[in-house]
Amino acid sequence: PDHAEEEVHEAAAAALADARTATCRRCLTEATVRGAEALARVGGQSLARWVILDAIENGPTTVAQIARRRGIARQAVQRVADLLVADGLASYEANPRHRRAKLVRPTQRGRKVLRVISEAQRPWADALGAEIGEARLRRARALVAEIQRAVQARDVPGRPPSRQPPPGTR
Repeated sequence: PDHAEEEVHEAAAAALADARTATCRRCLTEATVRGAEALARVGGQSLARWVILDAIENGPTTVAQIARRRGIARQAVQRVADLLVADGLASYEANPRHRRAKLVRPTQRGRKVLRVISEAQRPWADALGAEIGEARLRRARALVAEIQRAVQARDVPGRPPSRQPPPGTR
């Protein structure tokens, strides 16, 4: 085969690999989201509401902190937090470190909802863990951590270069 054919073949193989990866990621994401949505419904919540309640479970947090930690748009977190407050599952309180950025914390009712969901989640997660196996889950966790480190170590196209030192040099 000539050079042009080889390039086309390589490009097609790369595109197919990308499509398989995207399909796999989409299937895994969809399955995970369906499971999480079902768990949230046990507590009478949507997945979005559960995510925000979970983010504030261990103490008062600002909307901006939740957004950064969870990788969600601040405006979306604000809307859900407002709904949780309106429904009595969370409350806003003054933030001693910032005049305008209020802290969000769960109410007793919000904590009860989290307990109900957690009680349903535990046997579901245990069953998944037993089916997949502890050793395989540990390897998957290590692989995901390795991928995250590799991605974080590279500059993102279209963004200013990172000033962080390369991995392993800290």
